[in-house]
Formats: sequence, C-alpha cells, structure tokens
Amino acid sequence: MAKVSFSMPDDFLRKVSALGEKTDEIIPRVLEAGGEVALEKVHDNLESVIGRDTKSPSRSTGELESALGLSPARMDKNGNFNVKVGFSELRPDGESNAKIANILEYGKHGQPPKPFLKSAKTQARKPGIEAMKEKLDEEIKKI
Repeated sequence: MAKVSFSMPDDFLRKVSALGEKTDEIIPRVLEAGGEVALEKVHDNLESVIGRDTKSPSRSTGELESALGLSPARMDKNGNFNVKVGFSELRPDGESNAKIANILEYGKHGQPPKPFLKSAKTQARKPGIEAMKEKLDEEIKKI
C-alpha cells in the first residue's frame, strides 16, 4: 500500500493557529466588508427604481433611501455570524419602511413591481465575495 504525507510550512501553521485565536475578531470585519458591497448595490438599485414609470409625479421624500443601512455583524443562536442590509423602522408618518420597500419590490394592486433587492443580491454576490477575500487576506497579513 502506498503512503503519502504532506508537511505544512511552519509559517502557514503559525498563521492558522493565530487566526484560530482571533477568529471572533476577524470574521465580523470580513463580513462587514462584503455587506458594504451589498449595501451599495441595494442603494444604487433603489435609487434607480424610485419614481420611475409612475403615472403621476413622484412623491418620494428620500426617507426610504436614508433608512437603508447595514447592521453590525452579530452571532446568531446557531453560532453563525451575520450582517443584514435593511431599513430602519418607522417613518415619521407611522408607516414601516420595510412595508414600503416590500410594496416597491413586489408591487400591489394598481402598482407594478419594481424589483431592486433581488437584482442587488445577484449583482453583489461575486463582488461581495471578492471584497471579503481581500479583507480576509489583509487581516491574515496583520497577524
């Protein structure tokens, strides 16, 4: 029977062990780098659909755009870190920003849908992954 063994370089092993101790510090920064890319895409798409193809002049106040944001990276109950792109709640008129965004995304009776979230998710996937890879490499080099 043939036998093969690999030996990892000592420098690589030191970095991996140091990374193991600092994982909880590094992962949130890496995820937030990817979240920033997604946030930018959502904002650009939202900006492009607001007021577009309306029968009457747009009554947009800019509140929905200003309510868009990125949550800090948090650990969920399963031990996974997450960041979320979304809208802060409640407008001055008492309506929910999430409700307004949902109506804009999926439409309602008499208002056609103007999807901006789904397309942003698709557009941000590869650039977001690349941004996270770059941030991870940057963090590893600091070790």
